Amino acid sequence: MKKENVLIIFIKNPEPGKVKTRLGASIGEIKAYRIYKKLLEHTRNISLSTELHRQLWYSSFVDHTDEWNPKQFEKHLQKGKDLGERMKNAFEHVFNEGYKHVVIIGSDCPELTPDILEEAFETLKVCDIVIGPSEDGGYYLLGMNQFISGFFTDINWSTNTVFDETIQTAAELDLHYRTLPVLNDIDSADDLIKSDLSDE
Repeated sequence: MKKENVLIIFIKNPEPGKVKTRLGASIGEIKAYRIYKKLLEHTRNISLSTELHRQLWYSSFVDHTDEWNPKQFEKHLQKGKDLGERMKNAFEHVFNEGYKHVVIIGSDCPELTPDILEEAFETLKVCDIVIGPSEDGGYYLLGMNQFISGFFTDINWSTNTVFDETIQTAAELDLHYRTLPVLNDIDSADDLIKSDLSDE
């Protein structure tokens, strides 16, 4: 497989009390942890359904013994003081490796499908940027054809303006962008109610 398309997957190391903390405040740490494990499983399954290079980026440490097969996922450690810097460093890393089309996703979106991932990479054949907006004003996916650090600086992360600020950056840089369907991320109890995800 040529080094052309790569999917970056950002995850948090799954530990009770350290993942889905906003959700955990409503339903309890253990239930929130179980929900996050289901989200990880969904993310892993949809990414394996695509013919892509896959890089898994952990928040705290690289786990060599978890459910993510190292033969299927190249493992890395996120570096940076906030989400923007961590994403910027990951994008810069993969572009320096020679990839041409780079897409990043998190592990919070149970509505994400292999078809949407494929659509993202197809879009990058004709656009500079592709972005998947989430209902809460953020985004669940960002893709680009060149490293542009402006997408990761001066953004108010974890707010309902992230998507709008990112689109504004694209417009200011005169970049051709396209958006994907709006999906629901799981961050709060309300998000969970709107989803088909259950803690059985």
